Amino acid sequence: MTRATLIRALALTTAIVVAATAGSIFIGFSEVGGLNALDVLRAVLIVISGFWLVWGSAAGLMGLFVPSRKPAANPAEPPRGMTVILVPIYNEDPVMTFSRIAAMNRSLKGLGIADKFHIAILSDTTSLEIAAQEAVWYEQLLREPDSAGRIFYRRREKNTGKKAGNIEDFVLRSGGAYDYAIILDADSLMEGATMAEMARRMDAEPDLGLLQTVPQIINARSFFGRSIQFSAAYLSPVFARGAALMQGNEGPYWGHNAILRMSAFAANCGLPVLSGPPPYGGHILSHDYVEAALLSRAGWKVTLDPHLGGSYEEGPENLIEYAKRDRRWCQGNLQHRRLILASGLKFWSRFTFVQGIMAYMASPLWLLLLAASIGSAMIPEPRIFMRISDAGMLGLAIGVALVLVLPKVLILARGAFDGTNKRFGGFWRAAASICAEIVFSTLLAPVLLMFQSRSVAQVLLGLDGGWPAQSRSESWLDLRDAFAASWWIAAIGVLTLGATLVFAAHITVWVAPAMLPAIFAPVLISVSSHVSDKKTKLFFTAPSELAPSPVILEQKRIHAGWTAEVPAMPAETSVRAQIHVPA
Repeated sequence: MTRATLIRALALTTAIVVAATAGSIFIGFSEVGGLNALDVLRAVLIVISGFWLVWGSAAGLMGLFVPSRKPAANPAEPPRGMTVILVPIYNEDPVMTFSRIAAMNRSLKGLGIADKFHIAILSDTTSLEIAAQEAVWYEQLLREPDSAGRIFYRRREKNTGKKAGNIEDFVLRSGGAYDYAIILDADSLMEGATMAEMARRMDAEPDLGLLQTVPQIINARSFFGRSIQFSAAYLSPVFARGAALMQGNEGPYWGHNAILRMSAFAANCGLPVLSGPPPYGGHILSHDYVEAALLSRAGWKVTLDPHLGGSYEEGPENLIEYAKRDRRWCQGNLQHRRLILASGLKFWSRFTFVQGIMAYMASPLWLLLLAASIGSAMIPEPRIFMRISDAGMLGLAIGVALVLVLPKVLILARGAFDGTNKRFGGFWRAAASICAEIVFSTLLAPVLLMFQSRSVAQVLLGLDGGWPAQSRSESWLDLRDAFAASWWIAAIGVLTLGATLVFAAHITVWVAPAMLPAIFAPVLISVSSHVSDKKTKLFFTAPSELAPSPVILEQKRIHAGWTAEVPAMPAETSVRAQIHVPA
């Protein structure tokens, strides 16, 4: 039995025991006043929701016992294999995207290993205006050092299969020329030393099929964006270290900021087109989980290395953009229900599919628990049962708070001893950020729960969310726009709280904390989308702000220089270089 298997068994057993105990205690309270069907339903929901809640926190608790480290390697040592860096783009800002590519190219050149890396820009852009801009800025990119014969661009007329189809098209046409491929998103940024280390790892481990980094979010400006940026930098590495322990050699693939072995990917990761129309049929949206499962099925190691630094991406700046992206992920994850029983998959790959599905199904289950609790409270019960029921609700609230908050508090305490807090502005600044994150995430939780529940309902009703382009630069939302996107959440909050006050006033104290943030959802969304001022910047300080890495600074310099003199846009643009197709 491997270490990963033992750790998985321990985490699963703990989650099951805690969830079953919570359900048993609730049943015990209910039996005093007479058990009814709603009580049984609530107990079942508590067990199911409690299991996934504890399971999610288990990674954070285990990660506390894994020391952080940096891989010991010579960043200037060239890898033996040939690597292509793939950058799929879809109606993105070409200046930002191409300036990132230029910065990564300069980072590789500075190490003297640029000849071991090619860069392929794979455009699926549908806007003719943006496509013309891509061609112009690609010409600018070709003026970068050593770009000739190394940096390529092509645009597909039909974006069949979305991002997965875009990469598959490259693999079929040109994959044979490369040993490895580093997959990036349009907003990804990576240090040359990190890419070199990833390629060396592939050289050293012939059975390694895919290596995933843990990207940090950078360049956030709004309060919402900076809260995610801080969480990704401060909390995510610890959770990732715990997850890496559990996943072992059957780790995750998140679709970007990872390196894969080209021959293994080409031989095993061809994706089927599912029968029937979307949202359950058609092309697989969350292709990354499936590709990781296929590599594992073929015997290749798929690992997550949370210690690799120098891997970055950008995140949404407001809750509406976050919800749009989440809607696509929801559809993609629920689509996996058709793949859970696929032949030959390993148990952990199947469990990962279930885990991804439950990441979204948990929200409507919590809503159902709330509705069942309100319904149960409307049934006349003896006064003693009222008091016992209140005690049960209090115990449930305390248990949920402990599971969600305890890992964050322990991570803060650990940071005081291992030096992490110094990189975040010191202990008190890190503590203030953790407190602000707990308060802010608690306020947003009911709103996110509503958005995710709607996404699940839309998928179950057969509504296709498609693959909308991301608005990465948008931040501020005025109250009118926020209300237009979330009025229905506020309406549900008002109706639910009003009905509770009229028909079950004695549980208002338990319903109000969930419904008040929902009622004020438009205000929360609008206010949190504002660009942080001096006061709000006291919170969520991240190392990328205090001490940006060289590639981040280089990208900003390049972007500033390029936009100082914008190239002229020709009436007709012909792109002279295409994707490299080796002879």
